[in-house]
Amino acid sequence: MRVVVMGAGKVGFYLAKTLLEHGHQPLVIERDPERCRWAADELGIPVTCGDGSAADTLQAAGARDADAIVTATGADQTNLIACQTARRVFGVKRTLSRVNDPGNLSVMQRLGVDVPVSSTDILARTLEREVDASAIQSLISLNRGEATISQFILPQDSPLDGEAVKDLRLPAECVLISVTRKGQLIIPRGPTKLQAGDRVLVLVGAGATHELMEALRLDEEPEDDAKEEKKGKLPWPSKGKW
Repeated sequence: MRVVVMGAGKVGFYLAKTLLEHGHQPLVIERDPERCRWAADELGIPVTCGDGSAADTLQAAGARDADAIVTATGADQTNLIACQTARRVFGVKRTLSRVNDPGNLSVMQRLGVDVPVSSTDILARTLEREVDASAIQSLISLNRGEATISQFILPQDSPLDGEAVKDLRLPAECVLISVTRKGQLIIPRGPTKLQAGDRVLVLVGAGATHELMEALRLDEEPEDDAKEEKKGKLPWPSKGKW
């Protein structure tokens, strides 16, 4: 696979190196002459020196024969222009771009970038999904992390034991898919009542996991000794009893 990699900074360089290791053919573009020479020596391949958002530079790099372009510079506008030029002028079928400002993700998508990738956004979504993973477990990521299929088990002491699905105050970006109870699969409807021990499969949008936990009261701490100690109700252990 021939892939134009625009930008030989840390992201672009290691991406090109990984592509080489996997048997692909990266076509690297870098505007800084010193960085160009360094990347060419380290990678052992020619590196085109120039502005990757310019058509003549893309042509010199071999964009007309490329299967995809990945723009990995620190400037979102430059990345966007390069993706648009690669597609419109050279017919590159697949465009992927680093997005430095997460607020530009939707703009990139609307303006034709097939796969805009924001490391900040990915980290934030991962954090939201993984915090309190014991309560809600992410199973499958959909559409590059825009939603996930997750599961949770309703605790034995849950206040929602016996609550009907229609009475749950679920977030707008959440749909219950199925309930497994004692080996039996149930497709939940409005009148379906949840029971303690139910294994529930749910489709939840990115960023709505915490709201879902609050709606299901999965973030409430049980009334155990640890909680009582936190409240200061248990006596402080004397010396030597730790």
